[in-house]
Amino acid sequence: MTPQLESARWFVRGDLDGFFGLALDNLVQLLVIVGLCQTVLGFEPALLYGQILPGAAMSLLVGNLFYSWQAMKLARRERRSDVCALPYGINTPSVFAFIFLVMLPVKVATGDSHLAWQAGLVACLGSGLIELTGACGADWIRKNVPRAALLSTLAGIALTFISLGFLFRTYASPVVGLATFAIVCLVYFGRLRFRGGIPGGLVAVLIGTILAWILGDAPVGADYTPPRLYLPVPVLGDLLEAVQSGYGLTYLSIIVPMGLFNLVGSLQNLDSAEAAGDRFPTASSLAANGAGTVVAALFGSCFPTTIYIGHPGWKSLGARIGYSWLNGLFVTVLALTSTLGVVAWAIPIEAGMAIVLWIGIVIAAQAFQATPTAHAPAVVIGLMPGVAAWGALLVKGAIRTTGGDFTPELGKALTQHDIYATGLFSLEQGFIFTAMILAAATVSIIEGTFLRASGYLIAGAVLSWFGIMHGFQWTGTDVVLSIGWGTGGQAAGGYALAALICAVFPLLATRQEKNNR
Repeated sequence: MTPQLESARWFVRGDLDGFFGLALDNLVQLLVIVGLCQTVLGFEPALLYGQILPGAAMSLLVGNLFYSWQAMKLARRERRSDVCALPYGINTPSVFAFIFLVMLPVKVATGDSHLAWQAGLVACLGSGLIELTGACGADWIRKNVPRAALLSTLAGIALTFISLGFLFRTYASPVVGLATFAIVCLVYFGRLRFRGGIPGGLVAVLIGTILAWILGDAPVGADYTPPRLYLPVPVLGDLLEAVQSGYGLTYLSIIVPMGLFNLVGSLQNLDSAEAAGDRFPTASSLAANGAGTVVAALFGSCFPTTIYIGHPGWKSLGARIGYSWLNGLFVTVLALTSTLGVVAWAIPIEAGMAIVLWIGIVIAAQAFQATPTAHAPAVVIGLMPGVAAWGALLVKGAIRTTGGDFTPELGKALTQHDIYATGLFSLEQGFIFTAMILAAATVSIIEGTFLRASGYLIAGAVLSWFGIMHGFQWTGTDVVLSIGWGTGGQAAGGYALAALICAVFPLLATRQEKNNR
């Protein structure tokens, strides 16, 4: 029987289990942001705790309250009490993409953390605007862009910038890392549940924290940031200054694809919720997600939000509406009072990195699981540019550590040692577009739609000609994107020739039937 209207409530017992799971996920995300902003970007506590975290809190509060209200509205309309609100939080791939591919290059080039933060604000704002304006066109993108092209590109970021980095940290602290990773695998891959309904992620973090304190890996730092109240303040002046600085155009090849991924990924998660029995309006759900990201940028956060995967899982735990708004309030209190500084002092990243490592593995695996088996080669090809971009990041770090200069002579010297740095740095620039185009063209070739493959390659030629893909220049301190007329001319010529081959050669040959051996 359908539950009656009077049974729909803002909080039920199952919301407690859902809250612990969702709040823990958001907590780990915030700990990662704190760790990376401090160690990789060198942000001062005043910037991190006074502007970035309050901005993130505002975005999470706005989104969680909206999706809670949306779920209650659906429950009342359909006279059901089993409606589960959409899970919502910070977008993990965007955190790593914006830190390593947008903010870090600005920090390296200028040495100015404030400018790096401003570049992150522009990236976040751009992603939010894409989600907002694309809310009505997401279905078209989903129908016309092969799934392998979208998922493999995201998998490349997940496999490298998320998973491998934390895998290295796991083996740098193997007692903490492997113990917590074993718990996460047992819970999420082995589907084990602890008695009493204790969330497995919470168990992993607690055990990891205890081991870290025993081994001397915690507390983190000599002291912690004492709690104090930080009210969210709009940063319109900084945002306007950043937009006028041209960061949006410089990092267009990062901002646009990440915005599209967020848009399409949220759409897929809406489909997942519908399959679990909760049909939410597409346009308003996606627009609210985009609005949350815009709010983040307006209040100082560089990190987009998203509708999380896993709605059926939260619903199966008994979570309904309360777990969503409760999570929003929890994160808000944690961030606005800088209590997160105490948490980051007491709980090292090593204690929670197994969860982030698991997220990266799941995203990478999904690229193969959610695409047709025949498209597996396209997925592999789509992974490669992301691996190259991550490899370029490592090579650059090694060069800076040894005090080397980024000059064409360095590229020639590396080539003599069989390290084709010019190809590596060429792939690094606009690698997300490169991955999408190569994977989409490969899918078209596999399916025998050769003219469509040619069309994708022509798009690659155009983007390369203007330097959005593959255009780079040596600056002495870095190798950076170079946008302009003909800056990626050689790559453009290669794509154009490949497009011609895909259009003409099928006319000179016959297509064989698939060999089933």
